[in-house]
Amino acid sequence: MSHSLTPRDQGNLPVLSAPPLIRLDAYVAEDGSTVVNGHLLQMGGRRPPNEAILDAVAMFSRTVGAPVAATVIDRTVMQVARLRVYPDGSSRTIAEEDDLPPGLERTAAEEEAFPPLARVERIIQHAQHEELHAAFVLASALREHLTLRRGAEDELSLEARAIEAYLAYLRDDYMLSITLALTVARIRCRTDLNRAAPDVARATAAWQRLLDEGQVATRGQELLHMWARLSAEGLLVEPSHQAMAQTVRSRLQQGARPVPAPAAVPALTAGQGPGPLAPEDKPLKPTRRGLRRFTRRAGRAAGSSPEKP
Repeated sequence: MSHSLTPRDQGNLPVLSAPPLIRLDAYVAEDGSTVVNGHLLQMGGRRPPNEAILDAVAMFSRTVGAPVAATVIDRTVMQVARLRVYPDGSSRTIAEEDDLPPGLERTAAEEEAFPPLARVERIIQHAQHEELHAAFVLASALREHLTLRRGAEDELSLEARAIEAYLAYLRDDYMLSITLALTVARIRCRTDLNRAAPDVARATAAWQRLLDEGQVATRGQELLHMWARLSAEGLLVEPSHQAMAQTVRSRLQQGARPVPAPAAVPALTAGQGPGPLAPEDKPLKPTRRGLRRFTRRAGRAAGSSPEKP
């Protein structure tokens, strides 16, 4: 099922009662960085993220001449908000049960309009230009929304999480990198052991850079168990993987002393190859209806204050 995004006849008035066509997505990182549909917004001055999101979604609504649904994951307040935004600039929040149904046709239409792999390519382009902050925020936004929509075990969700782990590694945030990479490795070991070795290797590369002895011991034991399972199944065939497994074993036996020459984390590229939440994902709480920061009256100018409930 396909949906045209061609603007309505300019002579027609927007149909405010029309059902939303597709659901857009927005993300606010813990540092306030804001993403709408895979694009990092330039937040000039002190413009609040909620105002920037509402302006961007309202512009899209005016373009298609119909109301637009939007899901906003806001990590600054640990909430997920579900919105209706109208061509006249007004908006309201809705309850989760009033959101668009997550059927296959709906998901296909949304991803046809904003393909996840195109977002992956944009992330990689930022990384290649050493714009690591932008790349990381875009990867986090993609992973959060794919996980919310498809589940943590979905293939696209796993790829986004693996890319996010790799970017955290490049930013020297090894604790976050091991957290993300281990989640990918756990899921892969449970659902597709034949493909798990590269993901366990990426988690091991991040683990080798840890300095906290408690974390080294705890994470190392889990990695050792994964490598042992791969070996028992005859899947530990790459010499580099065998060396990494031995490195984990040796470091744990030596009392978690740092490894002098950590292996490089394997790079990811675009196109590499619904379930429960991943164990270490921070839970989000749904917003209530009429939430002030995402509610606007009709015709309200961009950048103005939202309507009070």
